[in-house]
Amino acid sequence: MGQDQTKQQIEKGLHLYQSNQTEKALRVWMRVLEKSADPAGRFRVLGCLITAHAEMGRYKDMLKFAVVQIDTARELEDPDFLTESYLNLARSNEKLCEFQKTISYCKTCLNMQGTTVSMQLNGQVSLSMGNAFLGLSIFQKALECFEKALRYAHNNDDKMLECRVCCSLGNFYTQIKDYEKALFFPCKAAELVNDYGKGWSLKYRAMSQYHMAVAYRKLGRLADAMDCCEESMKIALQHGDRPLQALCLLCFADIHRSRRDVQTAFPRYDSSMSIMTEIGNRLGLIQVLLGVTKCWMIQKELDKALESIEKAQELAEGLGNKLGLLKLHCLCEKIYRTKEQQRELRDHVVKFHECVEEMELYCGMCGESIGEKNNQLQALPCSHFFHLK
Repeated sequence: MGQDQTKQQIEKGLHLYQSNQTEKALRVWMRVLEKSADPAGRFRVLGCLITAHAEMGRYKDMLKFAVVQIDTARELEDPDFLTESYLNLARSNEKLCEFQKTISYCKTCLNMQGTTVSMQLNGQVSLSMGNAFLGLSIFQKALECFEKALRYAHNNDDKMLECRVCCSLGNFYTQIKDYEKALFFPCKAAELVNDYGKGWSLKYRAMSQYHMAVAYRKLGRLADAMDCCEESMKIALQHGDRPLQALCLLCFADIHRSRRDVQTAFPRYDSSMSIMTEIGNRLGLIQVLLGVTKCWMIQKELDKALESIEKAQELAEGLGNKLGLLKLHCLCEKIYRTKEQQRELRDHVVKFHECVEEMELYCGMCGESIGEKNNQLQALPCSHFFHLK
């Protein structure tokens, strides 16, 4: 298969993919990969396969194609191709919650400054790196990366990147419990979709609606949360976006739990858990298990709550997700206080404070811990943050 034919087939696959015929598109692209003798064409088709597998939640396949793409980039001896392939490798590892590897590959990208294409990719590299730091609960470095990504988006007038960064910032502020900012950023993302997103994939709309739903739930605006989550889920189902379906199911379950409707929450958590397990989203699994634990606690089934905590703790330790561990110690503290088991209670109080110390979650002004309750925060240019009050 020559250069022109390779191009035609790649375009044919893209057309099929955009009209939701994903499996047909994958077959076309795999045929190109087997038959094309054009290395640049092979590189491009691998990029299409990586994107498609990412959106379907087939992260192990995504990683496999990213590794092949690096070999193709080396064959082409082009620094731009190499930077792009390392970014894909970083993103594959980010999706598989291998955060240390993600950071390492992102640093490789930033050290490989080739030409203008590499410079344009820097924003995406910074975003991926920020997501990885957030997964490890290293908040200051995560914020630094997100702000860097936002600067690249503004300098290159890249509205799609700006939209993605706003969603990540929504997630960031949700985690440290500044719920006004947690809502502000996905609302900004939704505005960008409305103003510029006519030709964009619908996943951008779905993503912003999902992050709005999470913030609305945290603010106690459950009807708004439900509306946004339903809209996001509708798009996720239309597009076969398994990762987003899992997140929406988790959000639905959390909304029902906030309404103390445990019987409706449990099956949603189960459905979310099975997709998270299938795609390998271990960070998502920790969130599901936290929700399940809280449901058992509402029902005063404390031993079942402790079983869920044990599973979640194993995952959080494996990932190095300190915020997950902090939340689990906090729940254990409540359970052992109810059970009047003083030794276990003291143990978890100590571990809770160790987590706060490790994450440096203290306000530089008032000395109180950050992220215990909803508080407006202000970030300094050095990415340290403090209580706005």
